[in-house]
Amino acid sequence: MEKTVIRTENAPAPFQGAPYNQAIRVGDLVFVAGQLGLKPGESTIEGDVTAQTDQVLRNLKAILEEAGSSLENLVKTSVFLQDLGDFAAMNEAYARYVGDRPPARSTFEVSRLPSGALVEIEAVAHV
Repeated sequence: MEKTVIRTENAPAPFQGAPYNQAIRVGDLVFVAGQLGLKPGESTIEGDVTAQTDQVLRNLKAILEEAGSSLENLVKTSVFLQDLGDFAAMNEAYARYVGDRPPARSTFEVSRLPSGALVEIEAVAHV
């Protein structure tokens, strides 16, 4: 199967020019790199975990749409939180985007995220 690079201006470019793509499509699957709460074109992350989760999911939505998919087609996400104490707030924001058939999900507390982010989410979706 061919590997197709997915790129949209409606989501942030790879963080600080790092060597990865926003997403890769292979067959009917789209693998989205971890997204932070950065707005496209900006370099600083602002807001609490709720605001950051909202922006992360807007970024995921834009990338998935560019790949011919959608948030409704998510099959697996991995959520990385700087503080597991933010789980309830992240979960509330997350639930607004994933509908009544949410994907499988793993959630981890990590010691640090880039640029002081409070949350990062990576995803796999079908087309």
